[in-house]
Amino acid sequence: MPRVSAAFFMTGAILLGLGMCWGIVMAVSQNFALAPEHAHLNLLGWVTMAIYGTFYALTRESYSPRLAWTNYICAALGVVIMIPSLAVMLSTGNTALEPLVGIGSLLSLVALLVFAVSAFRELKRSRL
Repeated sequence: MPRVSAAFFMTGAILLGLGMCWGIVMAVSQNFALAPEHAHLNLLGWVTMAIYGTFYALTRESYSPRLAWTNYICAALGVVIMIPSLAVMLSTGNTALEPLVGIGSLLSLVALLVFAVSAFRELKRSRL
C-alpha cells in the first residue's frame, strides 16, 4: 500500500474515533444539537478519506504522488479546520469563525477537485 493511502486511512481512523466519541457524548447527554457536524466529521473524516486512500492504493502503479499528497493535505486540513470551527460557531453563535469554516470548506472542495483530476488521469491512462 502506498504511504499516501496509509496516511488517508490513519487520518480517517483518528477522525472516525473522534466522531464516535462525539456521538457517545451526544447520546449520554441527550443533546443532539450538533448532530449535523458530527455527521460531517464522520463522512468527510472517515468515508471520504477511506475512498481517497482506496483509490490511491488501487492505482499505486500509475497515480501521481504529487497530486495524491496534495489531495491528502487539503482533505485533512479541510476537515480539521472546518468541523471544529463550524461546531463552535453554531453552538456559541460566534460568527467570527465563519472565515475559518469557509477556509475549511474550500480546502475540502479543493481536495475533491484534486481527486477528480487524479481520477480523470487514471481514466485516460493507456492500458495494455
